[in-house]
Amino acid sequence: MQPAPDATVFIVDDDESVRDALAWLLRSRHLPSERFAAAEEFDALLAAGFQPLQPCCLLLDVRMPGMSGLALFERIAERGLVEAMPVIFLTGHADVPTAVDMVKRGAFDFCEKPFSDNALVDRVEQALHKSAQVQIAWRRRNQLATRLADLTDRERDVMRLVARGMPNKLIADQLAISVRTVEVHRARVFDKMEVKSAVELANVLRDVEATP
Repeated sequence: MQPAPDATVFIVDDDESVRDALAWLLRSRHLPSERFAAAEEFDALLAAGFQPLQPCCLLLDVRMPGMSGLALFERIAERGLVEAMPVIFLTGHADVPTAVDMVKRGAFDFCEKPFSDNALVDRVEQALHKSAQVQIAWRRRNQLATRLADLTDRERDVMRLVARGMPNKLIADQLAISVRTVEVHRARVFDKMEVKSAVELANVLRDVEATP
């Protein structure tokens, strides 16, 4: 599993030696990283409007002076970013139960110190893959929302009935318009939604409904 070339691993740990060691480890697997010495620094990035538009994940220490890793995770969760930016907690033995609880609440995983280098990087790569998939889904949802917004009210009416598999004659009768008018609206709907058939249109609308 190869991560995207523009992927980034964020490291948040108050121990400089740990940050440096993790950055070196990631670099050995061709993974760029950005380091933060405190949770407050990363929280400031979030507060400035950061959005994960490229594959990324976060290696987050549980215990730090000031804002803890757990508090930062809560901020990330409040912003709805735990799927697009998976969080892997770095934890000591005493914090394992807490880390397990965070996984239940949406964190990607935790690695107990001292951790296996290969196992950690493998999980990072898996987290980056998940991030990429989530962001693809986000972009698709936004594209579909833009296409739907471009439809007129009448085109939306026709679209819903076409997606149900209704023939033009029945659609015309239900909407009290001519068959020719249905044909025109149907063609415009297919063009705007970038589909070629009623089945494809139904699948697209199903995807929209299934997307959170």
